[in-house]
Amino acid sequence: MSDAGRSNITDKISAAVKPDSEKSTTEHIGDAISGKADNVAGKAEGEQNKSTLQSVADKVFGGNSK
Repeated sequence: MSDAGRSNITDKISAAVKPDSEKSTTEHIGDAISGKADNVAGKAEGEQNKSTLQSVADKVFGGNSK
């Protein structure tokens, strides 16, 4: 199992719990870019190669597993 190129789970949680009203424009842009990059990496990785934690995180945070 390899999650290389994937966003760190703690970073995803931190971004999700901080209210949008408290985020700077730079943080909003960074969240959008890292989210899209993580989704692409998740698609390329394939479900069978994901760790259990990454599979759960994809389901919770809306990452595409197909």
